[in-house]
Amino acid sequence: MFDHSSRSSAADTTDAAVDLVSELLLGMRLEGVHYRRVETRAPFGFRFETPYGRAQFHFVAHGTALLRYADATLHPLGCGDAIFLPRGGAHDLVSAPDEPSCDVERFATETLCGNVDVTSACPEGCPQDDQVLVFSACMNFDLGGMRPLIALMPEVMRADTLLARQPEIEPMLKAMERETCTPRAGSVGVMARLADVLAASIVRGWVECGGDNAMGWFEALRDPRLGRAIGALHRAPGRNWTVAELAAEAGCSRSLFADRFQSMTGLSPARYLAELRMRLASQWIEHERQPIDVIAQRLGYASQAAFSRAFKRITGQSPGMVRHAAGSRRAAAE
Repeated sequence: MFDHSSRSSAADTTDAAVDLVSELLLGMRLEGVHYRRVETRAPFGFRFETPYGRAQFHFVAHGTALLRYADATLHPLGCGDAIFLPRGGAHDLVSAPDEPSCDVERFATETLCGNVDVTSACPEGCPQDDQVLVFSACMNFDLGGMRPLIALMPEVMRADTLLARQPEIEPMLKAMERETCTPRAGSVGVMARLADVLAASIVRGWVECGGDNAMGWFEALRDPRLGRAIGALHRAPGRNWTVAELAAEAGCSRSLFADRFQSMTGLSPARYLAELRMRLASQWIEHERQPIDVIAQRLGYASQAAFSRAFKRITGQSPGMVRHAAGSRRAAAE
C-alpha cells in the first residue's frame, strides 16, 4: 500500500527546494569572454589554458575528439556533444589518448569579429568528411551568493546526460551543429548565444538533479525550516541577523536551529552570513565595479573601514586588491 500523502509531501518539499535554489541562482553570471571555432583533422592536439576564475565550454559539431583532463582522465566526444568545465583549468582536446598537445594560441588564427576567432589546422584541400569542427568558449562564471557550489561541481559536465530531463537541449545542440558546419549571415553571434544558453542549461540541470557532491547544501535547502532561514539570509544579506531572528524564520528554538544549521552546512549562522556577504561583495567589485563605500552600506556595515576589515578577514585580501586585480584582468583581455 502506498502512502500517497507522504509521497506528495516529499514531492512538495523537493519542489520547494528547487524553487529556492532557482531563486538563489538569480545572481548567476555566465557569459562568453572569448569564442573560438577550431577546424582541424586527425591527428591533432590542442592545449587550453583557461584562466583562473573562468569556465570553459566545448561543442563538437563534426567528427570526434577526446577531452584529456589534467589527471589524464579521458572524456570521449562525438558529433553533437557539448561539455562544460565550471572551473576551467588546463586540459587538452586530442584525437587519440597519447597524442601530444600544443597551446591552441600557437596555431594560425583569424579574428572573425570582436571576441570570436577561427583557428585552422587543416591542410588546404582536406576532405570535408575528415574535418573535425569544434566551437569553444571561455566564460565568466559566477554564482554570486551561491559561489561555493562551483567548487562542488564535477570537473566536467556533459549535456548528453541531461537530455532525458531537459529535452529542450537537443534542438539547441542541433541548431549549434548547423550553424557551425554551415556558416550563414550572423552565424557567429548565434553560436555565441547558443553556447551561453547551453552552458547555463547544463548548470541548471546539475542543480535540478540534486547536485551530486553538494548534497549538504541541497539537504539544507530541502529542510523546510532551514530552507526558510537560508532564503531569508540571501534575500536580505545586509540585515544584521541574530540567531533568534533566523530561528523565528525557521519556526524553531534558537538552540535547535543553531545546531541543525551547523550540522547541515558546516558553518555557524554568523559565519555563513559573513561569507555570503563577502562573496556578494567580490561579485559587485569584480563584475559590477561598484564603489566600495556603496557595497559596505548595502551589506549593513557601519563604515567602509569596518567592511574592509571584515572582507580581508574572510577573503585574505583587501577590497582594493580585488578591484585592482579585476581591472588588470580586464585590461589583459582587451
